Amino acid sequence: QGWLVLAIAMARFYLEKGTYKGLYKSIQKTLKFFQTFALLEIIHCAVGVVHTSVLVTGVQVCSRIFMVWFITHSIKQIQNEDSVIIFLVVWTVTEITRYSFYTFNMLNHLPYFIKWARYNFFIILYPVGVVGELLTIYAALPYVKKSGIFSVRLPNKYNVSFDYYYFLLIIMASYIPLFPQLYFHMLRQRRKVLHGEVIVEKDD
Repeated sequence: QGWLVLAIAMARFYLEKGTYKGLYKSIQKTLKFFQTFALLEIIHCAVGVVHTSVLVTGVQVCSRIFMVWFITHSIKQIQNEDSVIIFLVVWTVTEITRYSFYTFNMLNHLPYFIKWARYNFFIILYPVGVVGELLTIYAALPYVKKSGIFSVRLPNKYNVSFDYYYFLLIIMASYIPLFPQLYFHMLRQRRKVLHGEVIVEKDD
């Protein structure tokens, strides 16, 4: 359980240092490994190992990998932002709960609390995590604009241009249509699992 390792590492850092400044740097290798490894989850969904929507899982996994590699890894000036700690804590609690649910479920011994936590914690955690991610991207914008990182300027031999600053603005705007879809998907799953409602998912 990689996320449990991350949770212990974060707690130990804070207890020893008394601050979260430098926390991201101390756990970034572990975070990058386990979050990138999560790409396998999309394959698991596609082949039916886990009965979850491929679309929903794909969006979640890819957005997190983007946050890890193309935001916090690439723009080091923002690694001590409060918002980074917010989404790290949310991701960690979410994944520990989710993997505990899958593990106990496969063992056919699912405690009700784990089931309850899986389908209730997200009600608060999802919006808070999204706020953390958006604030982190927003904090990165001035550094992206100043450095020109990942941007391609004209003229060049390929005659194409790409502005990473405006790309990030589009990414932030994409949360508006995407987040409600993911959130209401989870709410439907919650009703189905906790209240026994039969709901047909179009993208499953």
